[in-house]
Amino acid sequence: MQAKGEFAVKLAPQPSAPGIEPAKLGRMTIDKQFQGDLDATSLGEMLSAMGQVEGSAGYVAIERVTGTLQGRQGSFVLQHHGIMNRNAPQLSVMVVPDSGTDELSGLSGSMQILIEQGRHSYVFDYTLP
Repeated sequence: MQAKGEFAVKLAPQPSAPGIEPAKLGRMTIDKQFQGDLDATSLGEMLSAMGQVEGSAGYVAIERVTGTLQGRQGSFVLQHHGIMNRNAPQLSVMVVPDSGTDELSGLSGSMQILIEQGRHSYVFDYTLP
């Protein structure tokens, strides 16, 4: 099945965890509002690192999504893995196995994030038992 829509995201920089400041990692909280086939909110955290060449970086993130997916209520966790290799992006956003609750129990899938003219949208390909 497939769900589509838009989302708004707020990223808030956070201080490094005590003792790892020399690693020079970026840390942010994530607060999203999904609209469309996925009517939900999410909260999460992101870690990032810049490469030595401009346009190269990486990030990982985990966010818990809570709301309604095409009429089914529950929550699930998304895991992000993003790489920017000299301005060439690669992004994987997957449902963490067995993270679905309530009517979303057994959910699996992947989400594409699209950014066009400053607007964020998603295409979520998923399966439910």
